[in-house]
Amino acid sequence: MPRFLCLLTALFMTLITLVGCSPVTALTPIGVAISPALGEKRAVPDRGLTIKSFGGVLKSVTVTAAGLPVPGRFNQARSEWRSSWTLRPGADHVVTAVTTDRRISGRFRTLTSTPPTPPKIDPLPDETVGVGMPIVVTFPLAVPDRAAVERALEVVPDRPVEGGWHWFSDTQAVWRPRYYWQPGTKVRFTAHLAGLRFAPGVYGIADSSATFVIGRNMSSLIDTRTHRMTVVKDGLPAQDMAISAGTATTREYTTTSGVHLTMEKKEKVRMVSPRRKPGDPEYYDLMIDHAVRISNSGEYVHAKDNLWAQGRLNVSHGCVNARPDQAKWFFDNSLRGDPVVIVGTDRPLEPANGWGFWQLPWNQWKAGSALAP
Repeated sequence: MPRFLCLLTALFMTLITLVGCSPVTALTPIGVAISPALGEKRAVPDRGLTIKSFGGVLKSVTVTAAGLPVPGRFNQARSEWRSSWTLRPGADHVVTAVTTDRRISGRFRTLTSTPPTPPKIDPLPDETVGVGMPIVVTFPLAVPDRAAVERALEVVPDRPVEGGWHWFSDTQAVWRPRYYWQPGTKVRFTAHLAGLRFAPGVYGIADSSATFVIGRNMSSLIDTRTHRMTVVKDGLPAQDMAISAGTATTREYTTTSGVHLTMEKKEKVRMVSPRRKPGDPEYYDLMIDHAVRISNSGEYVHAKDNLWAQGRLNVSHGCVNARPDQAKWFFDNSLRGDPVVIVGTDRPLEPANGWGFWQLPWNQWKAGSALAP
């Protein structure tokens, strides 16, 4: 038999096989490829969905998963459509694609997954935050593919903002703008984690999201040499506070210098000297009022009734303390993410100490992205 007849016969048999097995509502034309295939029962979620037309254009594509729209994009020639993100595990996906001459429809199902613990995200949904606020995503398990996860993290401000991701470990990714946020900016963050692979057989089963707003611009400057704290709010002086900082008799009792961010605040915090027991030199166990945390190494701005030292001497164990009424004002007016800049000591704040992220120059920050060139 001539070679071209053999090829025609093989092509005819292939068409018969496709028509007999495919759940499409019309004959799928040669040159259209859908991956995963329609009819698939255990499609891999993190491979996404691709529809290609080799002999024409795709006029429209509609995909739903468990009744919800699956977003995607056409290429410039409209010969290819790809899902924007990975696919939801354990869900029926209904596909309808219209080409120049056909309408193809069908469904496939993604494999089920053991649900992982969702990540912790700061800021919280609907939170109003300070101008230095980062987006901190902390995963319960080590991320096997940082680049894949970073591609799935979407930051959408309502005005143009330059920013980027930096990985501090396999479990923590942080996004910050290059410069402080503009007050009033509204930001929508979405972690498109549904379908992302976190371990063998473990895929994200849902996206995580938070929308937050940048509040007024309030920042503080603390000079441990002059024992003063100056607070500026929306460009105007708001408070001039006499303070006392760390004694600096040890590294532990030295207040860190650098750009801190307010992280949390509590009306009362019990502060106990680390690695010391009752009777040891410099042991303490105190209840402190109006405490605003600024690092993970035990530093707060808080109230303390030691007016004899404030404005004159540094006598604390590393925290910054102020007159009770002024400390209460700072407590009441603070938002998470407010910058607190401390100068005058020889102990720099480490970038990974709490939210010391502004300690990194922009070029170093960008180099910490999993997608950095």
